[in-house]
Amino acid sequence: MVVTENLSDTTPDSEVRALHRVLVGQRRHVLGILDGLDPKDLRRSVLPSGWHCLGMVQHLALDVERFWFRAVVAGDAEAVRCLASGDEAWKVAPEVPATDVLDRYRREAELADAVITATPADAALAWWPHDLFGEPHLHTLRDVLLHVITETACHAGHLDAARELIDGHRWLVLT
Repeated sequence: MVVTENLSDTTPDSEVRALHRVLVGQRRHVLGILDGLDPKDLRRSVLPSGWHCLGMVQHLALDVERFWFRAVVAGDAEAVRCLASGDEAWKVAPEVPATDVLDRYRREAELADAVITATPADAALAWWPHDLFGEPHLHTLRDVLLHVITETACHAGHLDAARELIDGHRWLVLT
């Protein structure tokens, strides 16, 4: 499991570096709670809503990391074009290897880190999805970082529950 550990020392904003460290910790949690699950269990739904761990990771890669940092913060036209509709990001085709989804999450985190590194905390967002959310409720990189930290932490908790239901494993609990 490899996630970016910290921003470059050239990033002038210590607040952004601090928020980024928290985000990195949540990303580590997402990957860590899944460590050791076989591909079949990564696709096994254990909750009535029907999602599975691999779908959650793909959602985090596409609807969270790519969407909020590359599309909204940076205005990357390719990221905006690639937006999934509805719950498509949660669906992983059976032929897609689990390692591809996990690697995609790592790669999207790296691309997000490049945006974070290059953007001041108070920078205005480059694009806003009015059709999805109406008027903007987030306005700066700082706002997006706080939102993504919250969403990632929430989903890490969902993954904790799913993992415990799958095989009894609990994150950072010594037994």
